[in-house]
Amino acid sequence: MATGEGGGSSGSGEDSGKEEKVVGRPKFEHSGWVYHLGTRSVKRESCHRRFLHIKGKYVMMYKRDPDEHAGTKPTRRGVVGHTLVLEELGRRRVNDDDLYVLKFSNRLDEEKNGEIACATAGETRKWMEALEQAKKQAEYELSQGSNTRKKLSMENEIDLERHGHRRRLMRYASGVKRLMSTKHGPESLIRRSLSLGVNRRAADFCEGDAADVVEANEWKCIRTVNGARIFEDVSGFKGSQGVLVKAVGVVELTPDSAFEMILSLDSRQRYEWDTLTSDLELVDSLSGNSDVVYGTYDPRYLTRWKCKRDFIFSRQWFRGQDGGYTILQFPAVHKKKPPRSGYRRTKVNPSTWEIRILNTSVPANAGRCLITHMLEVHSKGWSKWKSNQSLKFEKTIPYALLHQVSGLKVYIGTRYAPKLESSTTLHKDVSSSVNEYEDDEVADQFYDAISAYSSEDDDSDYEVPDDSKSQNMKLRTIASCLDCNKNRAPYANDELDPTACPINLDYSHFPGTMRKWKSETDVDCWTSPSGKEFMIRGKTYLQNSAKVPGGDPLLKLIAVDWFKVDNPVSEVALNPRCLVQSDAGKKLPFVFVMNLQVPAKPNYSLVLYFAADTPVVKNSLLGRFIDESDSFRLSRFKLIPSIVEGYWMVKHAVGTKACLLGKALTCSYLRRDNFLEVDVDVGSSSVARSVIGIVLGYVTNIVVDLAILIEAKEQEELPEYILGTVRLNRVRLESAVPLER
Repeated sequence: MATGEGGGSSGSGEDSGKEEKVVGRPKFEHSGWVYHLGTRSVKRESCHRRFLHIKGKYVMMYKRDPDEHAGTKPTRRGVVGHTLVLEELGRRRVNDDDLYVLKFSNRLDEEKNGEIACATAGETRKWMEALEQAKKQAEYELSQGSNTRKKLSMENEIDLERHGHRRRLMRYASGVKRLMSTKHGPESLIRRSLSLGVNRRAADFCEGDAADVVEANEWKCIRTVNGARIFEDVSGFKGSQGVLVKAVGVVELTPDSAFEMILSLDSRQRYEWDTLTSDLELVDSLSGNSDVVYGTYDPRYLTRWKCKRDFIFSRQWFRGQDGGYTILQFPAVHKKKPPRSGYRRTKVNPSTWEIRILNTSVPANAGRCLITHMLEVHSKGWSKWKSNQSLKFEKTIPYALLHQVSGLKVYIGTRYAPKLESSTTLHKDVSSSVNEYEDDEVADQFYDAISAYSSEDDDSDYEVPDDSKSQNMKLRTIASCLDCNKNRAPYANDELDPTACPINLDYSHFPGTMRKWKSETDVDCWTSPSGKEFMIRGKTYLQNSAKVPGGDPLLKLIAVDWFKVDNPVSEVALNPRCLVQSDAGKKLPFVFVMNLQVPAKPNYSLVLYFAADTPVVKNSLLGRFIDESDSFRLSRFKLIPSIVEGYWMVKHAVGTKACLLGKALTCSYLRRDNFLEVDVDVGSSSVARSVIGIVLGYVTNIVVDLAILIEAKEQEELPEYILGTVRLNRVRLESAVPLER
């Protein structure tokens, strides 16, 4: 993720690390300029440009670049602990500039948190990856025991406040006075830049390019326009306006830079590639990941109408764990922009942008991504255009929207020459000696370094406190994946005890609040589909990144509860009324309970119960997942979503990529007797809240499939297997029942 570039153009961007080797595990360094955000004693936001440097699990914050100013000491330093939680808060207006904010918190104490900000989404991504690596270093050293275990123990991580930390009220008052006098804050922010570095490294929790669900759409190429291909969905899609179409093009740009370019409202730049929505202005920022924009255009070159037109649409954007981006655009209305005299209000077609990284062979100083723009069009004009019977379609708004991809491709290829430098540097497989900190008894957790209160206006007279392999991900056809299916191992014999006599899983003994599916006409119900529609890691994944269709789930879904609650509830399995606590539930060899806490008004809990009919083999992957630490579980528990039926915009909002839940959301585990419960706080991520808001708006008209699995990372753990599946068929919010205690 990236942060330093826009946040500190004065940074050298040079490699400031020394290549050293540390016995046991290679370390890395990452450094650059960021913005340190805080809250003053009078509740005013502060923003300071700081140089951040990571060495292994240690983080130092400086006021000056230590490479350029010898003898500079860190104003803050500490350890990234294994309880660190990172969350992207999206874009925020700070001192008259838009910055991308990254929040730090502790999953054991949410009150301990802080924020840094970056000028671009790409820089934020680089920092997030680097901090995840630092966290992995801490987890690795914690697993080694000895003195490291003592220093990184649970007790030390809970106490995040630095002893002796002094808040200097006079400095706060002085800073506020300066803030009021300058009107623009203590510093002027550096311009936002699209010149992103290409230290493109998929994080350990990335899955690569291809979707993890067998695609239901069948795309046929209709035309090629300036290097962009125009496709039509011929799978029998029935939309509200007719036909689902998309434009696809490859651009020589990093996904981060392409995202910034598409999201930018700078008319001077958009005039170069956008023939329709060049004149845009921000109407309202709804959150860090959504806004409302207003635009005008002169339609004389599009239609026979002479009057000027205007439009309003809302945008929501998400960054996936694979480093790609999704932008959703909906027609909107807003009280700040009523109908305008002399303009005719136009409804712009709903559309989606998808930006995906292409891990192909490119020069070291270049990037490449695949851009897709998808929308619905009326079938009449489209049919005549694709058959070369009429050119009227080229005078329509949908065609202008489809033409944006080719315009962007030509613009980037002929006019845009990105400066592929970065003020942040990420050094892999490089370690530095950190003995000076390891022997320091006051080496605090780095949460203190980004605490909510900042007193850095003046020089302080006190001191504050697995290397992932790059995978050559290839685009593969479903046919080739089916050929790999013969590599699938009989995982049931590996995970569940084959010598034990299976018990009879009688669904009537496990009543849930949601009905089980019985017939094709049933709605507001559940069933457990096969895993063959989900693509999972095959036996040769570590060699060729090949994925194969999943098999039948290992665990059986025996019941689903659908609760409405005033506040999110955890540890549902301990409730005396829970089926796990029933006589039949206590006789089950093992039950995996998944509690999805859905934020809304009221809140909801979707509780899934997956049962094994024989005991789990203790040393199997599932056995380790059940009995090992939360850190292991957080790094392995994976979910694959799929909207089987529903509005196509909702499908693209949810996506089809596997997601490590522990990296995206706050998850807590409860191990007792014969069950393991995971409580997933969907509201812990601003992006997840946005997505769930879209889903709830269409929930009565969609069919959604979910597959859960434990990620395989070692050769002996492959191929992966589907742990459990659920299909939710047109769920009704009003059918949720109160959770009784």
